[in-house]
Amino acid sequence: MTLALCMIVKNEEKVLARCLKSAEGIFDEIIIVDTGSDDGTKSVAARFTDKIYDYPWQYDFAAARNASFSCASSDYIMWMDADDVLLEKDRAALLALKQSFDGSIDTYYLQYNAAFDEFGNVTFYFFRERIVKRACGFVWKGAIHETLQVNLNSVRLPIAVTHLRGEKKESCRNLFLYARLFASGTMPDERQKYYFARELFDNGLYDTAASAFEWFLQGDGWVEDKICACRNLASCYKILNQKDKQLAALLKSFDFDSPRPSVCCDLGEFFIAQHQYSLAVFWFKLAVNEGKTPHDGFISPDFSGFIPYMWLCYCYDRLGSIEKAKYYNDLAGNLKPLDKNYLYNKQYFDTIFSQRG
Repeated sequence: MTLALCMIVKNEEKVLARCLKSAEGIFDEIIIVDTGSDDGTKSVAARFTDKIYDYPWQYDFAAARNASFSCASSDYIMWMDADDVLLEKDRAALLALKQSFDGSIDTYYLQYNAAFDEFGNVTFYFFRERIVKRACGFVWKGAIHETLQVNLNSVRLPIAVTHLRGEKKESCRNLFLYARLFASGTMPDERQKYYFARELFDNGLYDTAASAFEWFLQGDGWVEDKICACRNLASCYKILNQKDKQLAALLKSFDFDSPRPSVCCDLGEFFIAQHQYSLAVFWFKLAVNEGKTPHDGFISPDFSGFIPYMWLCYCYDRLGSIEKAKYYNDLAGNLKPLDKNYLYNKQYFDTIFSQRG
């Protein structure tokens, strides 16, 4: 069975070759839909495919992606963005998956590695609907932060698409798109409410963002988005110096599901700011324990290991329990032995224990 790669692009000449080179030899066809580039994007694309189409920009990302899907003729369709790549191990796994296609699965969810530390370790990932059977006719929905509407006949695989950030886009682009939607009388669905609030937050409009996150939390959006919204809402109130509301926003996340390690770490840091180190210890230890429980959604491995270990080291040092502080710093070092904060602490403890003999 055949596999197509469908992409929408605009002014991506600096990163597109990197993406398409990583995809070479895998796909039976590569579809590039250009939404109005005025640089060398199409010239770069032409080095890899002759299926390049111009699409008049409609201020709607879902419409553009649907247009790209409509140009494909393969049995399955995969989508990527220009600042994504396939690493060698994932190329091999994707080729093996392609050879196993038998038409019985409609949707393949692949891992999306979206953030990394200075050593290249993945610090944030989640799974997205990445490959779909063309005959199902699945469509994209959402003018901004679009998502592919699929059925439940799916599997989740650890094959990763890796996001390597390109040049930062104009900061207010998506807020402008939301403004156009609202001006046209379009009411956002629950997902769009959440991402509208995120755009307000990312643009520094914290008071308005807080109201938007509160608005979203009153609806019936996805649980994982609601938990993230609680963290974002708490960040707004932290910046606005409203501590009671900051704490309430974090605790509200427990209305939706079991504690997430990231929320536990936020609570730990909240109590550190109040110099309540024993309370902070409780939350950081809970972060480690909750990290052992798998869940769907957004995964940040450091929140259930390295980050709480480092903070536990700090808390126990403040509490005068030097042995415990060193113990947790050692645990952090087992995870990231070259981290500068771990090494600084290590030197600190080595000096203390050396003086003690």
